[in-house]
Amino acid sequence: MSGLLYVSNHPLVTHKITQLRDVTTDFRRFRSIVDELAMILAYEATADMNTQPVSVQTPLTVTEGRTFAEKVGLVPILRAGLGMVDGMLNLLPQAEVWHLGFYRDEETLQPVIYYNKLPADLSTHTCFVLDPMLATGGSAIAALDILRSRGVEKIKFVGLLAAPEGVAALHAKYPDVSIHVAAVDERLTNAGDASAGLPPGFIWPGLGDAGDRQFGTG
Repeated sequence: MSGLLYVSNHPLVTHKITQLRDVTTDFRRFRSIVDELAMILAYEATADMNTQPVSVQTPLTVTEGRTFAEKVGLVPILRAGLGMVDGMLNLLPQAEVWHLGFYRDEETLQPVIYYNKLPADLSTHTCFVLDPMLATGGSAIAALDILRSRGVEKIKFVGLLAAPEGVAALHAKYPDVSIHVAAVDERLTNAGDASAGLPPGFIWPGLGDAGDRQFGTG
């Protein structure tokens, strides 16, 4: 794997991603952990953001500080990406939130868009595409296609788990997009896993369907 891939090595991230993998973690706790991980990953993914000087009045005197110089847009991929929004907003309360909805065709494994709610002008923003799972990379690439077609230059992908295949696919088309995740797993399931009752295109060992596990629909 090459390109701008950042895998967190924070002990809290390792601890929490282990809890997400556990099949006994119920949807209430699962949703809470996704929120917590999103906040930690937001801290790491914003480390290189531009700031500008500003003067502030403290209780004692005027001093110099710095403030964000970038407009931020959060783009959760529906529905699983919704669970990452609040955690990101905890650190980036000034961010705008836009939405893109895709579902996966279970035969072709390709994304099909069903919802697009982007503002008229977003070209001046730094965009964070949010999706817990970077599996085949199809939905992430489709989201990036839309954002790039709208003039967005600076885009980062923030997720929880990635498969090597998804990372490679995304960076093959968009090598300048940084990927920030909690872990990179072994592989995707394939047709050879069908005998074990596993559908193709899922991250292995993974954590199952992130949307179902967040919202209690699995």
